[in-house]
Amino acid sequence: MSTPSFLDFQYNISKRKYLRKPSRLFSSRDRQNSDLPPIFHLNMDELKKVFDKFDSNKDGKISEEEYKAVLGALVKEGVRTEVEKIFQVADLDGDGFIDFKEFVEVHKKGGGVKTRDIQSAFRAFDLNRDGKINAEELLEVLGRLGERCSLEECRRMVRGVDTDGDGAVDIDEFTTMMTRSM
Repeated sequence: MSTPSFLDFQYNISKRKYLRKPSRLFSSRDRQNSDLPPIFHLNMDELKKVFDKFDSNKDGKISEEEYKAVLGALVKEGVRTEVEKIFQVADLDGDGFIDFKEFVEVHKKGGGVKTRDIQSAFRAFDLNRDGKINAEELLEVLGRLGERCSLEECRRMVRGVDTDGDGAVDIDEFTTMMTRSM
């Protein structure tokens, strides 16, 4: 299973995003090419919100334990190894933490969010692997990440993104939601 990147966690940055109607962004052919160059760039406000999601104790830096907690909520296997690799790359000053400046630098070096990052995030939410995210799956993953919301709130989030009215979020709808503010 591929491991979600830092930016996969943009899913819940602003609940206002879920209330706007998205438009189709990619065709099936676009989604199949996971080696597309970086295509989406987060602004500093969005990066800060993603960073703050990891920085659970709000001390201005992400520890390996904080990173493991978020990553472990989404991926059960290989978390320790993956976190070690991430810290080797991201902890530029070698102090054992990733501060916001380092977080931004890693994002800049990566050039943005790649299509495969969005696909990886989608897979983290699509628990039953049916190609759609329903309210129950959303509730379970958000719960793992420590978000408190009701099933009805998750249904509203899904409805806010669901443009085809099938009651679930497909990869096109998810991509549109994830990239709307970039």
